[in-house]
Amino acid sequence: MPRYESVHAHPDGDSTVARMAATAAEYEFDGVVVRNHSDARADYDAERVADEYGVDVVEAIELRADDPEVAAGHVGNYRPKVTILAVHGGTNALNRFAVEHERVDVLAHPMAGRGDFNHVLAKAAAENGVRVEFDFSRVLRADGGPRVQAIQDLRKLREIVTHYDAPFVVSARPTSHLQLRAPRELVAVGESVGFSADQIRRGLREWADLAERNRERRSDEFIGPGVKRGRYETES
Repeated sequence: MPRYESVHAHPDGDSTVARMAATAAEYEFDGVVVRNHSDARADYDAERVADEYGVDVVEAIELRADDPEVAAGHVGNYRPKVTILAVHGGTNALNRFAVEHERVDVLAHPMAGRGDFNHVLAKAAAENGVRVEFDFSRVLRADGGPRVQAIQDLRKLREIVTHYDAPFVVSARPTSHLQLRAPRELVAVGESVGFSADQIRRGLREWADLAERNRERRSDEFIGPGVKRGRYETES
């Protein structure tokens, strides 16, 4: 079962893509998803890094916008350019925007800000195939009241997502190679706050499944998004 972690690399984090990939390989991840925010893109050669460290390197983006209208423009601009497209959630408006758009792959950390996640959004995520992120960064790196709140948020999110069978991904959202945690550690943390080991493993695998699906869609086999080239279509 492939296991991928999604990371914020320099300049959106403290470590380069290469350093993240090297550590991910040591921790027995099969790939890293480089999800820098749209205003802090990383400069790297994904193929070279992948060859050097033996892990898949997936080019992604986490769109950060003040409102859904701006986010919609970013989706149109970046969707053809990246393999995985996430929307930086945490407000009610952006959470709703993300789950209602099929061109969005992931709603990132929906509970991190002032936002909420309810049954309406879970149903929309399930209908549109938008993965909801279980973000373990605050559980791993906060303490005291903020950590307690993060655990409560994750438990609530898990209950809603599971009930409506919405797709999901799992991440520790590291911004440094020092914040990477091995898959077995994420499983242990997940189990301690109410997740099953299978849920954590599925969430790590989902990044790989997304990358494989989207790479196929962007290949020459497809005329357009979701429309595969048939036996009678030829190159123009």
